[in-house]
Amino acid sequence: MNFYTKRRRTPQVIIVSLIDIFAILLIFVLVSTNFRKAQPSVTIRLPESKATTVSQPKREPLVLTISKESQLFMDDKIVAVENLAPLLKELVKRDPDTTLALNADKDAPFGTILKVLDGLKDSGIKGSLTAFMERAK
Repeated sequence: MNFYTKRRRTPQVIIVSLIDIFAILLIFVLVSTNFRKAQPSVTIRLPESKATTVSQPKREPLVLTISKESQLFMDDKIVAVENLAPLLKELVKRDPDTTLALNADKDAPFGTILKVLDGLKDSGIKGSLTAFMERAK
């Protein structure tokens, strides 16, 4: 007695529709991603100003950040205040058109801010220094 064994169809994955879904997901990820420069992971509260003007720099400035705990960050790296002047001298030698911006917490000690400004003066940087502020609400 021969029993008929039904042959099973091998499972297949239809990838044509999957390619469409992956393409849409890729476009969504690329559009929704924002490409920001790395910022230090320190929370600061900026001082407010009623008479601020918004300016667009010609190129991205090197951001000096001072936290309320007197920590100094150059972009996203921690820097000792004593080492600031030599680092900036070397930076200005490599690129004389370097622009700087100061980003200090409103509760940062004024002495630390003065030390940073002295370091800027000792490194030979002249001109105006951009400061970040929040608009008064």
